[in-house]
Amino acid sequence: MNDMNESSDIANNAKTAEADAVAGFRIEHDCIGELAVPADAYWGIHTQRAIGNFTVSNTTDGDHPSLIRSYATVKRACAAANAELGLIGNDKAALIERACLDIENGKLSDQFPVDVLQGGAGTSANMNMNEVIANRALELAGRPRGDYDFIHPNDHVNHSQSTNDTYPAACKLAIVDALHPLIDATEKLRKALHDLADRHANDVKLGRTQLQDAVPMTFGQEFHAFASFLKLDMAAMERLVPDLCILNLGATAIGTGICADLRFRKAVTEHMRQITGLPITAAPDPVAAMTDMSAYIAASAVLKNLAIHLKKAADDLRLLNSGPRAGFGDLKVPPRQAGSSIMPAKVNPVIPECVDQCCFTVFGMDVTVNWAAAEGQLQLNAFDPLIVHEILSGMQLMTRAMDMFRTNCIEGIVVDLQAGREHALRSPSISAALNDVIGYEAASAISKEAVASGRTIREVAAEQTDLPAEELDRLLDPTMLSRRLGQTCRERQ
Repeated sequence: MNDMNESSDIANNAKTAEADAVAGFRIEHDCIGELAVPADAYWGIHTQRAIGNFTVSNTTDGDHPSLIRSYATVKRACAAANAELGLIGNDKAALIERACLDIENGKLSDQFPVDVLQGGAGTSANMNMNEVIANRALELAGRPRGDYDFIHPNDHVNHSQSTNDTYPAACKLAIVDALHPLIDATEKLRKALHDLADRHANDVKLGRTQLQDAVPMTFGQEFHAFASFLKLDMAAMERLVPDLCILNLGATAIGTGICADLRFRKAVTEHMRQITGLPITAAPDPVAAMTDMSAYIAASAVLKNLAIHLKKAADDLRLLNSGPRAGFGDLKVPPRQAGSSIMPAKVNPVIPECVDQCCFTVFGMDVTVNWAAAEGQLQLNAFDPLIVHEILSGMQLMTRAMDMFRTNCIEGIVVDLQAGREHALRSPSISAALNDVIGYEAASAISKEAVASGRTIREVAAEQTDLPAEELDRLLDPTMLSRRLGQTCRERQ
């Protein structure tokens, strides 16, 4: 009876497969069995299974164009190396390379539907890429999709490769690719801050430490410090590139090089160098490289440090903008929208607040990356998909946040010159300028009296010392103090 039921199931499955093929599907098979794939899809059965399996984030590999482009570049270099070594016929390799170029140029971008949070250490992403390349190559050859006897996703597109070596290579190159817009946005914001600093190089304000009055400085010095942070961040980004360009191609499964010609590693590394123009090198220890997450950790740390610097600037601007009656009131950020549904005319610093939230998100990204990087058990880290998704998402977020910060806030800041100078003149901390002339104790007494009486240090010092008026003016001039106590920002970085 069981045999009869099994025969009946097989017959029914065959009828279903035939019906699916007629209804706009093609039937493909893998080690698990058969599955219907949309006839017009460039992906195949492995991708189709992944679509059904991973249904959590609603974000797909295709939502990271730099990852898709980079993976296609890796596959193109592998095809060229295979052809050079005679491991794949030149005609088929040429078709594969043409298909890769199409993907690198943005075609077929809708053919990468696998969720970024996928199990298998990126196997689904690799097979998705292999299948799309294979079917595009078949199309270029005038053959139907799914004609894998001619060009096979595994035997031809994935020849001499494994997910273990190609997926991390694509991830690292995707981060390098995403560095370009990130650095560009950082430089534009740095320049906007530097220009703002130049415009206010000689405009005095009060410096503050621990939210208490400190010594005078200039608005230019304050804005210039933000610009200097960003210059350090850009240098750190540039330093990431050599480590991200250490690839492990040819190492295949767990770094053993199984199924790869011994010559392949050198050949594909050279092709990658030629194609990308990057300083691509082969990892010195293929097995160690499989679980070494150092480049990812470094990239995440650089992004986190950028976020810390942006948060510092956003927070300081929120404080300096506070008021208009009971706050610091040193400057005004551009009013962007009404700040309350009940308090008329209230306007909030919404752009710096938005920047802060972007920074908080990146701090969470760094924690996630560190946890994922620390979970490399035995010969493989299975969590590259999460790592690259988090880093690329963080890079995109920071790029957009800096563009928004620059155009909607920094470029429209208005400094209150009168308030800045008045705060500087009334700060008791400028009594420090008298230390070398009358001593710390006498200067401290003057400061204490100034605070108690509500007068300026200049007024009290005129009463309690015999220093000439001209000398007091010179010693307590806030402009001169800011120049003595810190460099001005006249020199461009």
